[in-house]
Amino acid sequence: MSLSSAINAARSGLQVSSLRAEIVATNVSNVTTPGYVRRSVTISETVIGGKSAGVRSDGIGRVLDGAIKSQRRELTSDVAQASVLAATWKSISTRIGDTADGNGLFKTFSDFETALSRAATTPESNSNAAALLQAARNITDELNGLSDMVSTQRAEADREIADGVEVVNSALKQIEDLNTRLSSVNRTSSEAAALMDERQRVLDTIAEYLPIQTVERDHGKIDVLTTEGVFLVAGSAREIQFAPSSDFGPNRTLANGDLSGLTVDGVALTPGAASFGAVSGGLFGALFTLRDQDLPALSAQLDTIASQLVSRLSDDTIDPTKTPGDPGLFIDTDTAGGAGVAGRISINAAVDPEQGGAVWRLRDGLGAATPGSPGNQSILKGLFDAFTAVQTVSANGFQGAYSATEMAAQISSLAGQARVYNESVLSSTQTQYGILVEAEQSETGVDIDAQLQELMLVEQAYAANARVIEIASQMIKTLMEL
Repeated sequence: MSLSSAINAARSGLQVSSLRAEIVATNVSNVTTPGYVRRSVTISETVIGGKSAGVRSDGIGRVLDGAIKSQRRELTSDVAQASVLAATWKSISTRIGDTADGNGLFKTFSDFETALSRAATTPESNSNAAALLQAARNITDELNGLSDMVSTQRAEADREIADGVEVVNSALKQIEDLNTRLSSVNRTSSEAAALMDERQRVLDTIAEYLPIQTVERDHGKIDVLTTEGVFLVAGSAREIQFAPSSDFGPNRTLANGDLSGLTVDGVALTPGAASFGAVSGGLFGALFTLRDQDLPALSAQLDTIASQLVSRLSDDTIDPTKTPGDPGLFIDTDTAGGAGVAGRISINAAVDPEQGGAVWRLRDGLGAATPGSPGNQSILKGLFDAFTAVQTVSANGFQGAYSATEMAAQISSLAGQARVYNESVLSSTQTQYGILVEAEQSETGVDIDAQLQELMLVEQAYAANARVIEIASQMIKTLMEL
């Protein structure tokens, strides 16, 4: 090999070593950057005239494992869905309560049963009568509050869907833009690697809302589809359509056309819809499940309890003073009835001083014009017996025979079961997700120790090439001195 060839080979080695050192530094500095994929320099030998003439860089490579990334992205959707459902049901279960301690529906029913028993035992006690009235108010307040909570939760879910649609539509536009930028740059360059990392982060954002898959296209572009096969990006980004609502009464449903679903170019993506494109996971899966299934079912259960309460204590045999067929202690303020009775249940005005009534009518009857015998316990005893009577109920999750308090316990149990189930699903998906994140990180992430070893090799290569140039320089100097 001639001196000039040796110098050129060593010079190319120095240039490649410098680039390798730069890439190692880039890897190390991005060790905690989300979505960053480890880089490496692709090197090949330069051959001129059949002889080696040094090395050259063919570009910057990104380490990828498409199978792991695809599975991890799918679990991103599952974790997002499970997290929302678990958090919501934990909140609902806590709000309903499951013991006689603290606050909650079960406690208000238990307290009312106790107050009824005391009032029936000492019908002459004004303080016990007042306590009974307050316990009745607590029940109506609790049922009204839980009904409002359901409406609020549905409204929040709808608003989060609308916000999510904006996020996803923006992300789809970003994918389209990144595709365009990638198609115009050298895909073995550092710039292309950075653009691919950014595109990966955007895809992960979309995957939180709905499960997706990607298809490689020419010039470094990708198309994005739902796992059901609906194109979200096919060259250009498609827009997901959704219209938020402002009314979430018990009769407002998706099936009735009162609430909006998700569509893309006329294809329904709404979870649970009778469409091949209905998505099955992600935040959208959780939010639609809550808005259109879980929360309406909870509302129906509350209505069942409220209706039972009104019916039980309106029995004409309890109070001979009221007009037959009229409501008893608890009333539905809408005489037409229908869904939403938990939000409308109230105290009969005849016993409520705040509505012009009198507390003594709890003892003497709703239709009584004047106070009766202080020792009369027949009506209060009748109320207690009706409240504690075990009646068969078969509707909205209630299957069996219950007293009124047992129905409150049952709905607490149902909410607790939903909480436990969703928390177990979350735990399972988080474990699987964590395993795949570790596997992906092992394959494509940055290992500091490995990068430092790489840097040591770079230093050795740099020193060797520098030594070649130094010796060649000395040889030229010696020749010049001859």
